[in-house]
Amino acid sequence: MVEVLVAGAGPAGAVTALCLARAGVRVLLVDRSQFPRDKLCGDTLNPGAMAVLRTLGLAGPVESAGVPLDGMTVTGPHGVCVEATYAAGQRGYAISRRDLDIRLVEAAAAAGAQVELGARVCAPLVEEDAAVPRVRGVELAARGRRLRLPATVTVGADGRRSTLAFALGLARHPARPRRWAVGAYVEGLAGMRPRGEMHIRPGHYLGLSPLPGGITNVCLVTADRARLADPSGALDDVLRRDPQLRDRATAVRRISPVTALGPLAVDVSGTGLPGLVLAGDAAGFVDPMTGDGLRLALHGAWLAAGAVLAELETPGVEAWRRLAAARRQAFARKLRVNRLLRGMVARPTVVRVGAIGVRLVPGVLRRVVGFAGDEAFARRWSTS
Repeated sequence: MVEVLVAGAGPAGAVTALCLARAGVRVLLVDRSQFPRDKLCGDTLNPGAMAVLRTLGLAGPVESAGVPLDGMTVTGPHGVCVEATYAAGQRGYAISRRDLDIRLVEAAAAAGAQVELGARVCAPLVEEDAAVPRVRGVELAARGRRLRLPATVTVGADGRRSTLAFALGLARHPARPRRWAVGAYVEGLAGMRPRGEMHIRPGHYLGLSPLPGGITNVCLVTADRARLADPSGALDDVLRRDPQLRDRATAVRRISPVTALGPLAVDVSGTGLPGLVLAGDAAGFVDPMTGDGLRLALHGAWLAAGAVLAELETPGVEAWRRLAAARRQAFARKLRVNRLLRGMVARPTVVRVGAIGVRLVPGVLRRVVGFAGDEAFARRWSTS
């Protein structure tokens, strides 16, 4: 039996394992993939995410390999364009998840976590005959065998399609809104600067992130599932037909396969059960338009590690309850705003009316960008 088993070696799982290993816990980090591996994502760390990495001593590798971002450009219909610069002394970074994730996994291993890649979590092990059902580890498929792997505490950090969260009835896809993401890496997109871009249109939005070597991450999020029949065509069509982007996209060339996934949003009824805590996208996923998903994942991992440590060290403490309280305090306001924005961009009429309002009062959108960039959080975290 291991003390803590962390299922999923993305940013949330790797950082949870790293924090626990640094505290002297025997932790096993498993993932079905081999690393480095590609993953569809916006590839941006906002100032809040960078503040968490800096506190953990992990910012250096990101800063050396990524592109610094000084703010966001947000456009809407009717030619609306708002440039929002992060507050003085704050910046984000763009780095591919292929590069980010392997660095975090290596940091967890260096801290003392045991890492097992190519190991797929099949199901939770649940002690059904107890007075209260308790998760006691996982069933794992690795090296051609199925294994029962007991653990004192299990951390489900296995993504928005979490095997553990869905199997235990904690997660579901909400009926509305339902959106799908289509993404690829391209070269030759003109006009890219050291800032992220979000182009909001009726029925879809498009995120652009500059990466090293003149590469751009292009990610389309759409409510039109029919576009998934030809994801490459959907991405090309948006770039080449959009009135604010087509002149910049004349020389675009894709340098990666086009990836599609969805539905994106995942709601959870709780962030754990006895013996189990959830972290990262497994603990709930809104969608990527606010660009703060990695901050929530990294901060949530830090909270999850603290809750698990409390259970291991103090009899009677239940990590899942402690984590639920910590996440409410840390994330409640942020998630309310994110869900509000998620609902707004799902309605074409609201997008059009909002574009008119932003044209009249652009400062409102600048404040929204600062909130999405977690500027206030970054200031508090850096001084705490």
